[in-house]
Amino acid sequence: MHELTALFIEYPIYLYITVGIISLCIGSFLNVVIYRTPKMMEQEWKQDCQMLLHPEQAIIDESKITLSKPDSSCPKCKQPIRWYQNIPVISWLALRGKCGSCKNPISIRYPLIELLTAICSLIVVWVYGPTLQAFFGVILTWVLIALTFIDFDTQLLPDRYTLPLAALGLGINSYAIYTTPTSAIWGYIIGFLCLWIVYYLFKIITGKEGMGYGDFKLLAALGAWMGPMLLPLIILLSSCVGAMIGIILLKVKKENQPFAFGPYIAIAGWIAFLWGDQIMKAYLGG
Repeated sequence: MHELTALFIEYPIYLYITVGIISLCIGSFLNVVIYRTPKMMEQEWKQDCQMLLHPEQAIIDESKITLSKPDSSCPKCKQPIRWYQNIPVISWLALRGKCGSCKNPISIRYPLIELLTAICSLIVVWVYGPTLQAFFGVILTWVLIALTFIDFDTQLLPDRYTLPLAALGLGINSYAIYTTPTSAIWGYIIGFLCLWIVYYLFKIITGKEGMGYGDFKLLAALGAWMGPMLLPLIILLSSCVGAMIGIILLKVKKENQPFAFGPYIAIAGWIAFLWGDQIMKAYLGG
């Protein structure tokens, strides 16, 4: 391990190539996570509802969806996707954005997510270098990308990702990787409570729910990673980014749709994770 770290320090290009290739492959997997997680949740909800409402009936016989099963296939012709048709970015370009069997168009979003994963991971490594901070920072980046697109698509932030992310933040900061253990704990608590309070005040005043519990849990997770001092910056950045992108989406779509706030918390959290201290110092004139 020490030899590999020494190699990466002496020849950073090897580090960037390694991280870039791995992140492209992870980006391909994140496409599966983003697409299948809501379907897995929906299937579980249906079975839970049936057990509660009609326990006397047999469970609906449905093929269980997981991240690995069934095998990936074209949604139109159902032809299985071969391994050589699933090489990140390259396969999409080689197939010219179409299914190899029926020529049904394949969304450009898939290679873009793969590229986004690689680029964001390389930025994390560029900021932190060949360190343990970079290793865990890349993991944080991957989870935030998955949560961002799941929330964009469905207005859901699954507990199966936000809660382990918070646990990981608390765990690694027990060794003071990014902040002190005490700061991580208070970051988690304050991160959850500050949005929870806003949620209940809004509900009392308007009688409506302004946001979901997933937003509280995501901000709590970011607090566990970075501590409470960066939470105001994350909230401010997420509000600014959300306002700008929200206005653009309203202009483009010209229709009133539910507004997912989670993606902007994730984007702001990632920015604060990399440059939060510098932004705070510049803002405070330090």
